Formats: sequence, structure tokens, C-alpha cells
Amino acid sequence: MDVKAALEFADRAIYNQTGKHLNDLEREVFVGSWEGQTYEEIYPLNPQYVEKYVGYRLWQKLSQALGTKVTKKRLKGALARASRKRVPIGYCNQEPDSTLAVQLFRAIEAAGHQPFLGNIGATSTHPTDWLSQLNTELKQCNTFLLLLSPQTAVSEMAIEVLRQIQELRDIHHSPPIVLSVRIDCPHPIPLNHDLRNYLLGTLYREWRTPEDTDAIARDVIQFLATEDRETLNTWQKWETEERENREAAAKSQLEPPLPVAEPELPKGQVRLASAFYIERIPLEARCYQSIVQPGALIRLKAPRQMGKTSLMARILYHAKEQGYRTVPLSFQHADKSVFANLNHLLRWFCARIARKLRSPYKVEDRWTDTYGSKDNCTAFFEDCLLPEDDRPLVLGLDEVDRVFQYANIADDFFGLLRAWYEEASYGYGDSELWEKLRLVVVHSTEVYKTLDINQSPFNVGLPIELSEFSPEQVAEITRRHGLHWDSEQVQQLMTVVGGHPYLVRLALYHIAQDRLNLTQLLDLAPTEAGIYGDHLRRHLWSFQQHPELAAAFRQVITEPEPIELESVLAFKLHSMGLVHLRGDRVMPRFELYRQYFRDRLASI
Repeated sequence: MDVKAALEFADRAIYNQTGKHLNDLEREVFVGSWEGQTYEEIYPLNPQYVEKYVGYRLWQKLSQALGTKVTKKRLKGALARASRKRVPIGYCNQEPDSTLAVQLFRAIEAAGHQPFLGNIGATSTHPTDWLSQLNTELKQCNTFLLLLSPQTAVSEMAIEVLRQIQELRDIHHSPPIVLSVRIDCPHPIPLNHDLRNYLLGTLYREWRTPEDTDAIARDVIQFLATEDRETLNTWQKWETEERENREAAAKSQLEPPLPVAEPELPKGQVRLASAFYIERIPLEARCYQSIVQPGALIRLKAPRQMGKTSLMARILYHAKEQGYRTVPLSFQHADKSVFANLNHLLRWFCARIARKLRSPYKVEDRWTDTYGSKDNCTAFFEDCLLPEDDRPLVLGLDEVDRVFQYANIADDFFGLLRAWYEEASYGYGDSELWEKLRLVVVHSTEVYKTLDINQSPFNVGLPIELSEFSPEQVAEITRRHGLHWDSEQVQQLMTVVGGHPYLVRLALYHIAQDRLNLTQLLDLAPTEAGIYGDHLRRHLWSFQQHPELAAAFRQVITEPEPIELESVLAFKLHSMGLVHLRGDRVMPRFELYRQYFRDRLASI
């Protein structure tokens, strides 16, 4: 680093910390100190003043901005350490991903930075150590580089990494910045709902052949040197593909499902036309009947990966076929700042719905300090969204569990939904207007925050709780994969993973692809090398960050009989899909979890 680059780096760091650039005298002191001059040589007219006031304050400001001790003598060393960026590289352990990751690692390291190979498909014998290291790197990095291949796109660990990066950005209102390299991906690349939202707005490059590696490495290093997005003019934003993704998804819905189809790797929401969606008769029919009723409210409850979002999508699709307006909205993708207070949440809520409806009305033009946030939100619906079109409006509110965490706003937000539902039931005033609003509320577990029974939407409307697949349903989905299993084979799989829709489908996908047989799958299932390794490591990583949950779950899996836990811990473990609730007692959901976590939780 030469003196010019060092001065620019220091000036930018201090500006980011204080909002002010270095003044002329401070710049002189910096340059002279960098070149080894004394204070007398830097400023002969008054060297004592420069040393005691200008220099002293400059080293203090630099120390605070860089997070390390800076003095006149240690200036070069401090800036050399501070300018070395930490760059975790997330990739799956396969080719060409692994080779590309190593090549980018070497190029970034040669440029003086600190890369970290974050193999999200790692099969370490000590995963807790590796996951702790990954967690540390994410907290300290400025840039995260994701190598996104079709296999990485269905990795639960990849989604969890991006979710945590989003949380860090919410907390610090700054880095980590995500750059991604798409490896041999189709165009447009089909992404599940979560991954698409986390990548939206980030930058990416295409990698097709080894000839692309040097140019990508050069651009990454240039970005690390300047932290200026404008330097990445050869990169594209994910938004540019959003329309193509929507069109491709819409096209795929037109394809009729087949009784036996090519295996699909499960990756979140099941396509509407997929042959591998198993109906929970008669739940779908009840939902379809309910959603066409004025002022309908449907509550979908189940742990993670049980098919809630897939069912919500089908309810919304059925409503769309009736000519209704539909808006899916996931609270999981709201920034943390949205939940700072009720006003922020309701403004975000109205703005997102208006945007998805392409409404000409703007929230900022309709929000007034004269009324409270609930009145403003209600007025926005009554004056803009509901009367704008004669058709009913169906809102699919996914992941509302996120709101449960914020006690200062949960009562008011859910009380507002309840008030709208009741408004449609009164039969006078604006009830005809509110009859046009239909709600589908999706959550993973019980409301572990006590809500006022008269204000809660969780004790009205149509309650739907999704259960695991029955043996008959598992047998049916094996047939759709082209497998001819008897009841004993079905029972062998269910002994390990029960009727969990995602875990069952993942097993059948690999078996139908002739990658392994049932015996091999069951032997490897609770190990790092098994097909569930990615799924299990995601849970293990969550436990590392929430030791109280790890301690509670350790109690559950070490006891032969169901045990009693504090209700909040039991509900959280249930929402993660790790336990069954049996009245006031808790038991492991599957043998898979008991076997995998029995020893690994001891080190947390």
C-alpha cells in the first residue's frame, strides 16, 4: 500500500466513523508520519502543537475507526492489518465449485486479504468447531462471496448463511456485502422463495469455463480495494431476472402433473403443477371453500418444512382462478428495523401490498400524524386498496411468527387483523368493503406470547394444522417416484424420518436417481456424510447460537420418556420441527434427530 492509497483508506475509515473527512493539516501529519518524518520536519513552525493536539487526536480517531491501536510509529502496521479484508467463500464440496473456490482463495490471499473457505457441505468429524469458525468469519467480514451452483441453490446451509448475513446487515446497517458467482446455472435460475429474497439486490457474475476465473478474481479484488459498487460494472443485479423468474414460474404452472414424473429435488415451496404434491384430504377442499366466503380468515399452522407455504400458494392460486387479487407476503424478509415500532411495521405492510398490487397510491402521501398508525393503516385499506378494484383481495401472510418476538407491537398488529375480520362480520357501515378482504395467516407454532383473547386472530376463522404424511401417503409418493416399495420398506424410512414431507421427498429423490439404496440411506442418515447432513448442520448451527435451546433439546433426546420443558422453549423447538408436543410434555420428533444430536450437543 503506497502513501496515496493509505491516505484514502484512512480518510474513508474516519469519514465512515465520524461523518467528517481529514482536514489539510491532518493529511500533512498522516503523509509525513507515513514517510518517517518527525513532527519538526512535518510542521517546523509549531511542532509541539501538531504533536500534542493534531497528531494525538488523529491517532485517536484512526484507532476508533479501524478498531486497533494506532500510533505514529505503528501507523503502517495498523493500516496493513486493518486493510486486510476478511472474505468467507461459501461453496459446496463438488466440482467445479471446489477448484474455483481454491483459485479465488489464492488470488484474494495474494492481494493481501484474509479469505476463508466456507464449505457449506463440509462433512467434518467435528462440525461444531467448523460452524463456530464460520460464524466468527461472518461477523467479522466485509464481503461474503457465494459460489452458487444448482446444488448450492437447494442447500439449507446456504439459505441459513444468507439469513444470518441479512441479520448482521440489519444490526450494523452496513456490511457484509454479498457477491455471488453463478456456476453453470440455467437462465433464469429457479430459486426457492427464501433464497430469491435474500439474493434480491445483490450482485452476481456468470462462470461458464475456467477462462472466466481470472476476470472474476480481478473484479473481486478491485472491489475489496475500493468497496465501491460502481467498480463492479461487469456484474449484474439479481433484480434484472425477477420478471423472467416470474414468467418461468407461471409457465411451469401450466404443465399438468403426471402420475409418475422425473424426480424433483425438494427446494421449498412445491410447484403448483408438481406431481409430488400430496394433498391432505380434506384440508385443501376446506380451505378452497372458506377463501371464497366474505371476510374469510384461514390459519395455517405447522412446524418448518411441512408444506404450509405450498398450501398457502394453492389457496392463493384457487382465489386467483376465481378472479380475486392475491398478494403473498413473508414477514421473514422484513428488515429488523421494520419491527422497531408499530408505525414502521404498518407502513412497511401497506407499502409492500401496494407495490405488489401495482397500486398508484403511495403510503407517504396518505400517512398523517393526526391519527395513530392503526388508523392510518385502516384508512389506507379503506380509501385505497379495497375500493381500488371491485374484486376481493386475498393476503397470504407467511412467517408471522416473526412478529411474536416483538412484544411491543404483537398485540396491536394482531388486534388490527382481528378488528378487520370482525368489521366484515358486523353487517353494517363499511362491512361490505371489508368483506372483500380475505386473510391466510401462516405460522410455525403456537403463539408463545399471550395475546388478549378478544383481540387475537388466532382463535377465530378456519384453523388448519398440517400433520406429517401417513404411511399411505408416503406409499403414494414413493409410487410417484417410480418406486415399488412394500409396507415394510415404507415403515423402515418412517422409523428414521417419520412422515416429514421434506425429509421423505429428499430420500425418495436420491433413491429414484439410483444414487443409493434404502439400506445405504438409512445407515448414513444420522451422519455428516448422509443426505441429511446439510439439514442437520443447519440445526446444529442454530443450536450454537442459541445455547438455551441446545440445553433444552439435549434433555429431550437423552431421556427415554417425554419430558416437561418451559413452554417457550418447547414451542420454539416445535417450530423448528425438532420435537413433538404431547400435552405439556415433549419428545424427539424423529430417531434421526436423536441419533445425530446425542453426542454433538455435549460440546455446546
